[in-house]
Amino acid sequence: MMSDLPNGIDSFLKAAGWGGAAIDPIPGDASFRRYFRIADQNRKAMLMFAPPPEEDPKPFLDVAKWLSDNNHRAPAIFGEDAASGWVLIEDFGNDRMRDWLDANPDGEQASYRAAIDALVTLHKSPAGPFPPYDMATYQREAALLTEWYCPAMRLDVDVEGYSAAWDEALVPMIARQTSKVTVLRDYHAENIMLLSPSADGSGEQGLIDFQDALAGHPAYDLVSLLQDARRDVSEALERQMLDYYIAQAAPNEDFAADYARLGAQRNAKIVGIFTRLNKRDGKPHYLDFIPRVWTAMERDLQHPALAPVAEWFDKNIPQSIRDAKGGRPA
Repeated sequence: MMSDLPNGIDSFLKAAGWGGAAIDPIPGDASFRRYFRIADQNRKAMLMFAPPPEEDPKPFLDVAKWLSDNNHRAPAIFGEDAASGWVLIEDFGNDRMRDWLDANPDGEQASYRAAIDALVTLHKSPAGPFPPYDMATYQREAALLTEWYCPAMRLDVDVEGYSAAWDEALVPMIARQTSKVTVLRDYHAENIMLLSPSADGSGEQGLIDFQDALAGHPAYDLVSLLQDARRDVSEALERQMLDYYIAQAAPNEDFAADYARLGAQRNAKIVGIFTRLNKRDGKPHYLDFIPRVWTAMERDLQHPALAPVAEWFDKNIPQSIRDAKGGRPA
């Protein structure tokens, strides 16, 4: 309903040269951000409302401009008022990779190859002027599992031992993380838009939801894509796409170990985040994704590089919960 529109939307659109355009709200989900489709005769755009103090659109603008300036396919910026939370951007359409693949499963190989190609291109650029993905950040994210999931499962765990195990597992990777790349941090099938999908799933892809970008390890976004929390990616496809990336990017010999390290770290973080979304934000449907995430994390923990973390899990997470692929918090 028009009465549900945020105050200031009409004046912003008028100032941006889109006064009188039709406004169509898009349902939101896991943040305070709201989105609207804007149509004005033959023009269309997407309006993001990210109101301070809960949100800050400036990081999105900074990353979008860097990506565009470096020939990566972020949406064009048509208008902005960051202080008030307004950003008017190019509308990439309706073909999210996730949704398109649901309707066109035969296009999976080509779509994932195109997504890998985009990552390879991104990783050929020097990292953008973004904060580093450092040990403190890795540890803060991994700790979401002990802060939210373990209490929800009524588990009394060794928090200090958990942090120490991650230190031991990640230090070798941190030592190699000198030639950083831009890490989008949420690169997966729901955040990749197919701008002109062909019948086989290939075609130009567009990037969204990259406002938390950091400068870090090239394996992180690969893990995000291939160990997708929201979509089943078979182990066979994961292996094929990992090999495809390695063949093109020729990373160092420790890349597979670092991929497992970051897979376990990211999956531990996601289990914590999804539990928090349920407990704090009243969004229980995120709990449905936890078994998929836990299954991927179990595979990652089998790699020798994760031995200290795997030992902690063996001592602190009962087998009955792990057999249920991480269980489901109450």
